[in-house]
Amino acid sequence: MTLHAIRYALAVCAMVFIAAVAAQATNKPVTSTADPAAVVTWNCSPFYLPARSIWKRTVDIAYDDKRVLAVRVDGAPVYSFSLNGTQILTAVDGERIQLDTDAQTWTSDLRGMVTAQGRCER
Repeated sequence: MTLHAIRYALAVCAMVFIAAVAAQATNKPVTSTADPAAVVTWNCSPFYLPARSIWKRTVDIAYDDKRVLAVRVDGAPVYSFSLNGTQILTAVDGERIQLDTDAQTWTSDLRGMVTAQGRCER
């Protein structure tokens, strides 16, 4: 190998390493320093169509006396969620999820190709 090829290979490796470190830093969820007062776990069994299969899903909701602090779906933190009365609306990997805590139901849609509906238990 020539000196020029070695320098080029080292530069490419350095760029790949820097990109990997930057991606890890931006993918970390924001954590609060305060501990939540309570965490409620919902176990859901949505029925996915058109595959006609049931997947077990879990939703952890951390809250204090005033508001919902964090939501995790299948152990992974969601980066944003919104509340509409008793409904929690969020998305994970392109799947739009709606959890109704009053009706105890799960409804989701994966880019219009797969839909799911099912019951949840606290």
